[in-house]
Amino acid sequence: MSERGKRAGPRGLKVRVRSGKSRSQSSRSWLERQLNDPYVARAKREGFRSRAAYKLAEIDDKTRFLKKGARVVDLGAAPGGWSQVAAKRVGAPGEGRVVAIDLLAMDAVPGVDFAQLDFLDPAAPEILKAMLGGPADVVLSDMAANATGHRKTDHLKIVALVEAAADFAREVLAPGGAFLAKVLQGGTEGALLVSLKRDFASVKHMKPAASRADSAELYLLATGFRGGRAP
Repeated sequence: MSERGKRAGPRGLKVRVRSGKSRSQSSRSWLERQLNDPYVARAKREGFRSRAAYKLAEIDDKTRFLKKGARVVDLGAAPGGWSQVAAKRVGAPGEGRVVAIDLLAMDAVPGVDFAQLDFLDPAAPEILKAMLGGPADVVLSDMAANATGHRKTDHLKIVALVEAAADFAREVLAPGGAFLAKVLQGGTEGALLVSLKRDFASVKHMKPAASRADSAELYLLATGFRGGRAP
């Protein structure tokens, strides 16, 4: 076997992480999953900040809502995978514009204006509007609340984030605009889904291949904003 073959290992062989006093079972399981995830490896090879970049790319490949010259808001942007994809597809800087926000710090992404700020801060929407300098064409939200381990509580927290992102989208989107948000399976029934269907021409759930099969996450894409309230 060649040295290259030795390094790569037999096809299908999974990396196992040894247990240790300082590593919990949950952290060991997470690390094994990362090491064996083809999208994680691909992101490293292709220069993307995270595997999440492929989720947005796949959704846009199917729906083409990220258009050259568009103005995009990326909520919950760190570490920057979605911002990278959005900037490339709308032609920012230059043709399009991408503004992003996250509670965590994020290294600069070419073509993206970033503010480190909690989206739930009352000042955040006005700061984002000032950064945009006009109506948005797309609002992206990959925000996720910190998990508590209590399923019902976690469900309510992520629904609240999606609702806040949807309210913001209605404030800033130009007519015809699009809203894409991460949700949980079963997490968008009821009033939120009804209101989105009222305000957008098309509302659908999507599960990109880059989203892990054992994950409860889905993506909600609303397109064709009916407008009337954008600045």
